[in-house]
Amino acid sequence: GTNLKTLAATYNPEQKEGKVARTIEEQTAKLPSDLFLWTAVGAMAASLTLKTMKVDHLALFIGQWAPSFLLLGIYNKLVKLEGHDKHS
Repeated sequence: GTNLKTLAATYNPEQKEGKVARTIEEQTAKLPSDLFLWTAVGAMAASLTLKTMKVDHLALFIGQWAPSFLLLGIYNKLVKLEGHDKHS
C-alpha cells in the first residue's frame, strides 16, 4: 500500500490554493478587519440586551455568534498577510 505521508507530500508539492479557496480569499480580503470585531461586539451587546429582557434562549443563540465573527476576523487578517497572492 501507499504510505499516507508520501501521498500527502506529493499531492500538492507547490502548496497552491485551490480555485474555491482562492476565490474566497479574494473576496474576504476586500472586507476591513474591524468589521468582524464590531460585528462580534454587536452580537455580544444584542445578547446582553436580550438577556436583560429575559429572552434567554435567543440571547444564548446570538451570544454564540461572537466567537465565530472573531474567528472570521482572524481568517480575514491572515488572508491579507499570508494569502495566495503573497507568493504569486
